[in-house]
Amino acid sequence: MGFGSYDESEQQDVDADFDEDDAVKSDQNSHDGTLEFENGASSDELLDRLKEIKDDDS
Repeated sequence: MGFGSYDESEQQDVDADFDEDDAVKSDQNSHDGTLEFENGASSDELLDRLKEIKDDDS
């Protein structure tokens, strides 16, 4: 078998018959609003911490 080839006997028949009532409705769980995240550290503090992490890995 070459790269990308497959054996058709390995393929399975899948029963894709399902009821629409069992399906998830995409508008069922819609949310309106915003998300804000504040980490409390300055950019310099974060960059210093990143440098420390990288130095520890070396």
